[in-house]
Amino acid sequence: MNVMKSLVMGSAAALLAATAGAQAADLPIKAKAVEYVKVCSLYGAGFYYIPGTDTCIKLGGYLRVETSFNSGGEYNSAVTSVSAAKNRLSNYYFTRSREKLNVDTRTATEYGVVRTYFEGVFTWTTDNYTGNANGNGSTVYSQIGGGTGVAGASAPNNANAGAIAGGTLGVYYAFIQFAGFTMGKATSQFDAPWSNYPGNNFDGLWGGSGSDTGVNQFSYTADFGQGITASFSAQDPTAYFQTNIWNTALSSTSGVLGGAYGGGAFGGTRSPDLVAMVRVDQAWGLFQASFAAHDNHAAYYGANETTGHPGDKWGWAGQLALSIKNIPTGAGDTINVQGVYTNGATRYNDQSLAPTSMFLYGGTSNPLAYQSIAFAGPSDAVYSSAGGGTGLELTTSYGMRGAYTHNWNPYWNTAIYGSWAAVRYSNTAKGLICASPGVTGLGIALANCNPDFNISSLGLITRWTPVKNLTFSGEVTWTNIDQKFSGLAAAPAIASTLKPAAFYELKDQNTVSLLLRAQRNF
Repeated sequence: MNVMKSLVMGSAAALLAATAGAQAADLPIKAKAVEYVKVCSLYGAGFYYIPGTDTCIKLGGYLRVETSFNSGGEYNSAVTSVSAAKNRLSNYYFTRSREKLNVDTRTATEYGVVRTYFEGVFTWTTDNYTGNANGNGSTVYSQIGGGTGVAGASAPNNANAGAIAGGTLGVYYAFIQFAGFTMGKATSQFDAPWSNYPGNNFDGLWGGSGSDTGVNQFSYTADFGQGITASFSAQDPTAYFQTNIWNTALSSTSGVLGGAYGGGAFGGTRSPDLVAMVRVDQAWGLFQASFAAHDNHAAYYGANETTGHPGDKWGWAGQLALSIKNIPTGAGDTINVQGVYTNGATRYNDQSLAPTSMFLYGGTSNPLAYQSIAFAGPSDAVYSSAGGGTGLELTTSYGMRGAYTHNWNPYWNTAIYGSWAAVRYSNTAKGLICASPGVTGLGIALANCNPDFNISSLGLITRWTPVKNLTFSGEVTWTNIDQKFSGLAAAPAIASTLKPAAFYELKDQNTVSLLLRAQRNF
């Protein structure tokens, strides 16, 4: 009996132990708490905390689709490449699709906010056909903004479908801000707050600086309160803040016709541009004064370093900008204006998206001429390597631009804008250019030779925003090249535009372009 009892009790104990073990095994394991994304309200709408950190992040950008008519590829006037030829190689229209993405991160520290910002774009743009250098009437595909592997293909046999499905990747901004310092690729401290665009979408306005796609810099900004700030900056001029240094002894007839008064003669970069800016930004509007110093550093006179070189010369630029917000014509109406003067630093007038050489063909009433042409060449400095070499002659420029924007209602607004700028060469520089092989080869008499020019634009844009962050716009822009050459030029044949060797009348030219754009911001 005791044996039986022991067996029953042992079996029961074993069963209870097994049951308890099974129940314990079935119990859920306690999971780690889920870290949900939390809204960060410290820096405005759209910021969220990165889970597990005290860093806030905001993602944004836009998708843009546009078509321009009688333009230069990007939304500039038709004053470069085959767009200026006005013949069967010229595109009547260009199309562009672009996606922009930006990433903004911010972290509060005992030194203030640490910020990083990145902005990149993916772009596809219609490209051009240009004449083939072999002069047989065939063309080659030139890549403005997207094309993969079709260069060298001739127009009659070029099956482009799929071959130009590439595009371009652009890095607009990439910078760090900490304790008042900005390090990296950001808008120049010299620029007005509206950069290239006082009220326009048109990319080609002269009359002030503009680094809409950013410039590498090391800057410090002091905030004095009441909307008053001052910035000091060292910025890289290489990509966006130099136009041309020309060696006039290397000029060619075809180059002069394209707006190049010599061979390109930059030396390596020796110094960053030095920039200072003071700004007052208050409820009534904004006032800003900017100054920049720019080192002009040329290469050698000849084919090797023993041939000598011109000495460096520092140029400078000064700019004033004014924005008026409280205008009685309507809520949100604004006036933005700026003016600039440069000596040896023309890119602060001829902003980063405007061309650094221009030409434009047109009709003529002169019975001796085949057509007419205007060409214009901005530069920072010129020199000549002929006769033992000369020093640098700095180029002077000045100009202004501005816009008035009126809001008809919350959905519609219209802006009228304009610009005017002048480029002036010293008498010594004019002598070098007018005696150069490129100009004399065109048969332009000394009395008819003057490389000075003016350029002006006038435009109108209307925007419709039917829903938040979706805008449709239409814009028309007139541009005039007021060149100072006169008489006739005996031009050679130009393979890239298929222009024949003939006499061309030297006269001012006008062009009108149109842009239609749809843009969704997010």
